[in-house]
Amino acid sequence: MFDAFTRVVSQADARGEFLSTAQIDALSNIVKEGNKRMDSVNRITSNASAIVTNAARELFKEQPQLIAPGGNAYTSRRNAACLRDMEIILRYVTYAIFAGDASVLEDRCLNGLRETYLALGTPGASVAVGVQKMKEAALAIVNDPAGITPGDCSALASEISSYFDRAAASVA
Repeated sequence: MFDAFTRVVSQADARGEFLSTAQIDALSNIVKEGNKRMDSVNRITSNASAIVTNAARELFKEQPQLIAPGGNAYTSRRNAACLRDMEIILRYVTYAIFAGDASVLEDRCLNGLRETYLALGTPGASVAVGVQKMKEAALAIVNDPAGITPGDCSALASEISSYFDRAAASVA
């Protein structure tokens, strides 16, 4: 797993080049936006339980067959496993947000997840819908200006959105 700084330096080193002005500017922007990034991670983390629970509740309301007898989330044990998986995905998304890099999400969470769900008979499309619902809730929290370092958060919100989109695409 690389953070944004290590990734840029490693790539430049592999090419035997100095950091370009554009790379330095991009890293400088990450530092400048660091408080917003930390505020966003803190807010998502502080609301993780509600994000997961509400996303699952909405998913099961839209797809009641999942919690009906014979459904993939039927029985409390399977339902708990579903919530656990959603929480793990959300946790790794917060790691990616904090690092400013998706590699930790890809390498430690998403790599092989689709295959695991296929082997277990878990409907990946339903998991993807749950991830999108978590994305909506997380972005609503991040875009709420109360308690976030003042300034434009649109680039960070777009980045956060991309991490959820990666997770949804990897299981669908």
